[in-house]
Amino acid sequence: MKNLFFLILVLLFLESCSEENQSETEIQSKPNIVLFLVDDMGWQDTSVPFWNKRTPFNDRYHTPNMERLAAKGMKFTQAYATPVCSPTRISLMTGMNAARHRVTNWTLHKDALQPMETNHKELTFPRWNVNGVSPVPLDLAVHADALPAMLQKAGYFTIHSGKAHFGAIDTPAEDPKAIGFDINIAGHAAGGPGSYLGKNNFSAQWRGGSEVWDIPGLEKYHGQDIFLSEALTIEAKSAMDSAVSKKKPFFMYMSHYAVHTPIETDKRFFQKYLDMGLDETEAKYAALVEGMDKSLGDILDYLEERKLADNTIILFMSDNGGLSVHGRGGEPNTHNKPLSSGKGSIHEGGIRTPMIVKWPGVVAPNTSNDNYLIIEDFYPTILEMAGVESYNTIQTIDGKSFSALLANNTPGQTQDRPLFWHYPNEWGPKGPGIGAFSAVRLGDWKLIYYHLNEDYELFNLKNDIGELNNKAHSNPEKVKALAEVLTSFLKEVDAQFPIHKSSGEKVSFPLN
Repeated sequence: MKNLFFLILVLLFLESCSEENQSETEIQSKPNIVLFLVDDMGWQDTSVPFWNKRTPFNDRYHTPNMERLAAKGMKFTQAYATPVCSPTRISLMTGMNAARHRVTNWTLHKDALQPMETNHKELTFPRWNVNGVSPVPLDLAVHADALPAMLQKAGYFTIHSGKAHFGAIDTPAEDPKAIGFDINIAGHAAGGPGSYLGKNNFSAQWRGGSEVWDIPGLEKYHGQDIFLSEALTIEAKSAMDSAVSKKKPFFMYMSHYAVHTPIETDKRFFQKYLDMGLDETEAKYAALVEGMDKSLGDILDYLEERKLADNTIILFMSDNGGLSVHGRGGEPNTHNKPLSSGKGSIHEGGIRTPMIVKWPGVVAPNTSNDNYLIIEDFYPTILEMAGVESYNTIQTIDGKSFSALLANNTPGQTQDRPLFWHYPNEWGPKGPGIGAFSAVRLGDWKLIYYHLNEDYELFNLKNDIGELNNKAHSNPEKVKALAEVLTSFLKEVDAQFPIHKSSGEKVSFPLN
């Protein structure tokens, strides 16, 4: 009897070990995933052309590591974000369209609308979800199962490095760990850096700014002659080492503060752009871009040196179009040409961004895809990449996986799907396409509905990428058809709208 009991114990132990080893094997076979997100990088801020021809901007910027990534992966020429940062980042983390999650503007202070909204002369803005995303029910926040938390459940070691901007100050998601990151490097509530310079302690004090912009967790670099993009990359590589030592696949969210203002001097690259004849501001900006690109190269080198490259997916994206209406050298609203306008705008310069995906064994190298997609599509796509086949979430997922586009580069696969944007808010600066709006793209056509005057712009992007010819008056049938599609969606998600101060009436739907 004792021998039988001992044999049973041995068999149970062996079975347990087998299950444990099988689970570990399955986990180790999962691909690592690196999501490389750049802040405020425009469609043209790169030596990689995302159009059908090179432009002078492609010759201005030097991004050899983006070129390197594109040579091994697939470029998407029509990848869309939202016009400002927080809506994009919350859509990325939740898979929801901004109209549904209601984090429609940039977040910072708890329970507070932005000053440019409370001071608007003509519109009263809704109480949008100013507190961002939350892992628990919270007033003025969207309660959701965030992407890193879902990946944690699937066995991933999750790393956040850089800008977070998920939740307002004194809310749970102020700390990225609250939404599923195992490691947080330098992420907090603010959406921009105090300073890029270690000599300034990454603090806004040098420019008389508030301490809310001071970057946390990088004290070991204070006083050093080091640029922020470099420090974040060093720490990110160390965090990936931790994942490797744990024998776990990792999800690394490399979320750069670059190229957001303040536009400071990265002296590693600055002089070469002055020598090219750029003014000081634009030389600083180009150096910011190249410093970001060096970080990408360092990550690529790390993966190759550690023999991880063949089992690592890399996704490159920006959170909105490039800054152009202010803060730059040269003429405003020209820095993303041929696209119109820039950050803050619903015109293409504000929402179309560079995107590259490298997926060894799936994506054909050096390919380009002209199908359009939008930021909330990353959520279901990344989960599919991670082998998460079925899942339930608190929130409704609006995004659609683009895995099929990566495996089969067939033109026109997504052109019958509408994409939606909704911004019942005020950003501040004035420029083409800037203001409270709702918009839809369907096929080659894009309809913009401006809340203030309740009027339209209609563009055929295939024929008019620069949005120079408003067809709203000459093609009322197309306006009506797209307004119907847009209105149906906005009603479905119970979208918020401003109120006209003059009449006390809420802004009408695009089609009544």
